[in-house]
Amino acid sequence: MTAVPQGGEKSLGQLFGDLVGETRTLIRQEIALAKTELSEKAAFAGRNVGIAAAGAMIILMGMLPILAGIVIALGHKIGYATSAFLVGILFVIIGAVLLMKALNALKSESMKPEQTAEQVKETKQWMKEQTR
Repeated sequence: MTAVPQGGEKSLGQLFGDLVGETRTLIRQEIALAKTELSEKAAFAGRNVGIAAAGAMIILMGMLPILAGIVIALGHKIGYATSAFLVGILFVIIGAVLLMKALNALKSESMKPEQTAEQVKETKQWMKEQTR
């Protein structure tokens, strides 16, 4: 800690030194916040993508015998090739709609560390005030 002159006021050099020290501390804290925020978002996304993939695989395994049954049942009425084609087209459409919905949701989710960005703005404002 620097000695303060007897008048109780710090010199310009001491004030500048304090400002530099406080700025370093703020920058370190902002970097730590960004790391924490990004790792939390990545962990959340990774966990949910894994769960979604497992759910999709289980659904696929269950749908295969159902689809075979639908194709066979329709095949008796309209022919097996036509029923297989229609069932395939139906599920491609459903899959495409679900895929587009998921991709749009992922695009709308920001991976930007928003708390850190806000903190950086506040620090910038604080630094401007300190240098006036």
